[in-house]
Amino acid sequence: MRKSMKKLFLLVVAAALVLTSFVTPSMSVYADGLDIEAESAILVDAETGKVLFAKDPDVALPPASMTKIMTEYLVWEAVENGDISWDTTTQISDYAYEISSNDDFSGVGLRQQQDYTVEDLYKAMAINSDNATTIALAELIAGSESEFVEMMNAKAEELGMPEYKFVNSSGLDNESLGDNYPEGTSPNDTNLLSARSAAILGSALVNDYPEALEISSVPNTEFDDQEIRNWNYMLDHDADYLQQHYYEGVDGLKTGFTTVAGYAFTGTAERDGRRLISVVMKTDSEDARFNETAKLFDYGFDQFETQELFPAGYQEEGNETAPVARGKEKEVNIGINEGIHVPIKSGEEDLYHLEYTIDEDRLNDNGELEAPVEADEVIGTVTVVYDGEEEDFGYISDEASQESYDLVAMDSVEKANWFMLTLQSIGDFFVNMFQGAFNWVKGLFS
Repeated sequence: MRKSMKKLFLLVVAAALVLTSFVTPSMSVYADGLDIEAESAILVDAETGKVLFAKDPDVALPPASMTKIMTEYLVWEAVENGDISWDTTTQISDYAYEISSNDDFSGVGLRQQQDYTVEDLYKAMAINSDNATTIALAELIAGSESEFVEMMNAKAEELGMPEYKFVNSSGLDNESLGDNYPEGTSPNDTNLLSARSAAILGSALVNDYPEALEISSVPNTEFDDQEIRNWNYMLDHDADYLQQHYYEGVDGLKTGFTTVAGYAFTGTAERDGRRLISVVMKTDSEDARFNETAKLFDYGFDQFETQELFPAGYQEEGNETAPVARGKEKEVNIGINEGIHVPIKSGEEDLYHLEYTIDEDRLNDNGELEAPVEADEVIGTVTVVYDGEEEDFGYISDEASQESYDLVAMDSVEKANWFMLTLQSIGDFFVNMFQGAFNWVKGLFS
């Protein structure tokens, strides 16, 4: 009997182990298990601005050469505005030459009394992260690096970057610039960005100037009869020893390193029409910044899929209509007139609902829309709300997101003529009188 009981017990334990082995793989290893070894990190869906993962994303840290993304943005903007062209030439100032000839900084070795095109300088900056070419471009666009720094900070505010401080165009610490540090900054200053701000900047560059990726994706090129290499090892480099970090779909954006900043990287990758923006700041090594970025991209591409959660014409249950005053009808159907697409985790399609907010200036004192109301007229906003248990990181910013959508009237309601309004008033009078009498009688017997 005892042996039989022992045998039964072992069978139960074995069955439990078998069941556990089948159940465990279906559990999410990312919700609580995505461990990014960086002081700060963020992962963003580039199209919608939805934040898929964040780790202390609002801590301002030195971005090192990731600063150059802002310089790149302003170069593209200057070309777009006609202030310069890619064929515009410039020569190298004493300041830029002093930085270029400093052996402490990797560089392309610029020469003075030689004309360089904007295109060549930009490629050296975006591909090889050259500091002197960055300074040369800043001086060309603004007249001086000091004035260019003012442009950088103004653009950061315009883009809605919450944490930023630009003190030079290259990302070097000001103390590395000697006496050339920009006017209005201090010799001990350094640039500062949060991971969120870096992601906003990266998103702005790839969305506003997608042609920039044609350059940031180049693994190596020629400059002044020498080969220069891209420090982004997640690109498809020829060298075998660099292939360990290759990641399919990566085409930018910018690495960064200083002793103070550690190893940082703002990356972007596109697969199957979906683009992600990632930022890791203050990792411990060159390998770590790419390894941690690969973790973020794996998470974003494997776990999330952009789906049409709510099709055009959708009406949230319980909020299908809004009251209308002084109209031929007393209510109007409301909803969305375009589909809402959101990157979500597989299996979480039912964990979202819509919240409506009707513009206050569209309502009368009784909370009613005033007739006339036109079909497809925007009467407010719709917000997508997540009802799941995992943390929702929201959107990267109000400026860079599609968190809110248009709430529209789905039908037209004409304004009633004076006769109809009179009948409605009489009807409302008797309804209110009857309701008051009913409540009075009900109160007598309650």
